[in-house]
Amino acid sequence: MLPVIALVGRPNVGKSTLFNTLTRTRNALVADMPGVTRDRLYGTARVGERPFLVVDTGGLSGEGDGIDALMAKQAMLAIEESDAVLFLVDGREGMTAADEAVAAMLRRTGKPIYLAVNKTEGMRPELVSAEFHRLGLGEPYAIASAHNRGVADLLELVFDALPAREGEGEPEEERGICIAIIGRPNVGKSTLLNRMLGEERVLAFDMPGTTRDSIFVPFERDGQRYTLIDTAGVRRRARVKEVLEKFSAIKSLQAMAEANVVLLVLDAHEGIAEQDAWVAGHAVESGRAVVVAVNKWDGLDSEQRDWVRGELERKLPFLDFAPLHFISALHGSGVGNLFESLVKAYRSATRKLSTPELTRILEDAVASHQPPLIRGRRIKLRYAHQGGQNPPLIVIHGNQTDSVPDAYRRYLANVYRKQLRLHGTPVRVEFKGGENPYEGRKNKLTERQVKRKKRLVKHVKKKARKKK
Repeated sequence: MLPVIALVGRPNVGKSTLFNTLTRTRNALVADMPGVTRDRLYGTARVGERPFLVVDTGGLSGEGDGIDALMAKQAMLAIEESDAVLFLVDGREGMTAADEAVAAMLRRTGKPIYLAVNKTEGMRPELVSAEFHRLGLGEPYAIASAHNRGVADLLELVFDALPAREGEGEPEEERGICIAIIGRPNVGKSTLLNRMLGEERVLAFDMPGTTRDSIFVPFERDGQRYTLIDTAGVRRRARVKEVLEKFSAIKSLQAMAEANVVLLVLDAHEGIAEQDAWVAGHAVESGRAVVVAVNKWDGLDSEQRDWVRGELERKLPFLDFAPLHFISALHGSGVGNLFESLVKAYRSATRKLSTPELTRILEDAVASHQPPLIRGRRIKLRYAHQGGQNPPLIVIHGNQTDSVPDAYRRYLANVYRKQLRLHGTPVRVEFKGGENPYEGRKNKLTERQVKRKKRLVKHVKKKARKKK
């Protein structure tokens, strides 16, 4: 599972700036769902080849009343979910009483704490960090999040200290098809997992919010290996109230990162909520293949079923590529059909595509619908090849490719999905300018053939002269 790093500190120390620097966007993955405040942001980030999840928290003042207490509660939930904590302080303002209060709170968590002295651009690191030794959190590390200075070195230290995770490096062929069962609380994820397995492997009961730890369940069906990832943990009823607050985007993001296919479970009785669209959007953004299971379909009359179908079209139009199943996890109806779609989606997402076939489809698509004119010149798309799998990435080479509109990109992606019969997976299209490296190969081959022909004619003439 991806490691999780929480950003903690008092207001205005640069947590959001660091968050945006790490996620490389101001539109970072934001979890706006019930029970999660707007001050708690989730994002995916990468340092070198190491991906991780980062959580931004609201500013802590050290006070225990009012809104400060609520933000402190949210910060503590983020800290509990994390593998390490970056405690940010302001190097320009120096140490404050609020910093000391937050440091005292962090020491009680037992989590690995890394003290980052921010806003140190133009200052001597050893001098600006000196007074923060008094916080008792170890060596302070000087960084400048706005300029991305010192951040990568600090995160390398964090990663090197993290323990190896169970199952890390497990060969993919031993896991089989890895399926993340994703959905909001109480949509029936655990019930569906048990039905797919044919046994009670995880505890399921009719109370929302039982999510804490993801469960990896390997099994085999019809000779095919699978690993199901359920984001609902096994919890005692007495602890449901506590766990209710801990349903988190982190578990869904981690499960999606581990999976080949996302099985999105929706509740037909509740309709399509904002959180459903949020999770579905992240699945598409991550490039994972998706299969949608609308649960609790039994018991609905025809009018209610029409309403649900309308909700799907209105709120999840970006999932038009995903197979749609209407099921009852409790009674088992429709569950068996999921496996065919899951396998098809996996094979489509990991399929190898030939360059001649991709180029032929491109030529037909361009012939049917030409790219637009840019400043009076036509965009020329010459050839295509595969650039990656899961999701299929198709790289198209040509001229003026920087000017290809998004609408035309979507048109080509849809054409490829239809022509290649790719089921349940998004298709990504990238454009590259410059000359075709394969152009001229035919001419070079012809030149070699001409030289060979000349040598052959010369040889025949020489033999003819000898006979004379």
